[in-house]
Amino acid sequence: MVAFTARAHTNIALLKYWGKADQKLIIPTTTSISLTLNEFYTETTVEFNDDLANDQITLDHQPLKAKDQKKIINFLDLIRAQANINTYAKVESFNHVPTAAGLASSASAFAALAGASAAAAGLDLTPADLSRLARQGSGSASRSIFGGFVQWDRGTDHQTSVAHPLQEQVDWPIQLLTVIVSDQPKKINSRGGMQNAMQNSPFYQSWVERSNALVKPMQTAINQHDLATLGKIAEQNALEMHAQNMVANPPFFYLTDISWKIINLVQELRENGLKVYATMDAGPNVKIISHPDDTEKIEDALHTILPEITIQVATPGPGLKIWQNGATHA
Repeated sequence: MVAFTARAHTNIALLKYWGKADQKLIIPTTTSISLTLNEFYTETTVEFNDDLANDQITLDHQPLKAKDQKKIINFLDLIRAQANINTYAKVESFNHVPTAAGLASSASAFAALAGASAAAAGLDLTPADLSRLARQGSGSASRSIFGGFVQWDRGTDHQTSVAHPLQEQVDWPIQLLTVIVSDQPKKINSRGGMQNAMQNSPFYQSWVERSNALVKPMQTAINQHDLATLGKIAEQNALEMHAQNMVANPPFFYLTDISWKIINLVQELRENGLKVYATMDAGPNVKIISHPDDTEKIEDALHTILPEITIQVATPGPGLKIWQNGATHA
């Protein structure tokens, strides 16, 4: 069969996904809203080949560990069942984002895998279909099918739990400065962390209700190009998400002393008149939502307190791209 390649970009959740109402289908407890990022992405090539005796899976030229291979094979089984084939696949993936460090590498990885494997298996899926498919590999991958601002409706079943674009072409000034505290894998992965918080935080249900109530205000902020309101809502939601981890029994932490130093600096810069806001996923890295004109001021302030810190500018990015190997693509 023919090999296909897909490129999917990571996304940063402005309203967080942190907990599953359905573990098997990965249906979330909250509706989330994200921004797809141009600078961080995964490219994956898939070919189903009758000559293979098993699935062959590599990431950045290295074979995956057995635990990680199992996740990919389970996902490929979904494709095989839908395409009514039993052929093994060769999967080659390249991550242009630190893996498992709170930069949504699983989102871009499973979105790219969904696009490439579906095309390679001969499936003709709509973007919504691909979103539902990608969700079953990693919840946040449902959002990486689309570019710009994206909403993942929590839904109640496989059909209704799906992402859709709110604003694919972002034509107003907004960016994220990704401050990389660590590019090492997390001690507690996102899946385990959200399950712990959901089961063991006494305030988890209150967070779910508060987060879902922020969907319409966030939509309005996006529609009105209101950076200040968007940033305030995102920072509040992220801090409340991390608070669930801190009050769980036992408590656990993704944010480090350096993470908090950066968050405090963001708040100080805001007090001095800059529109800057912090958001954090399941990891120590801090993303600073800001106006592109303020980049130099923010970077100078960060390097004053953390001279060696790595900062990467991320801008709004596109949705999933799929192409047949050997064909030209944009």
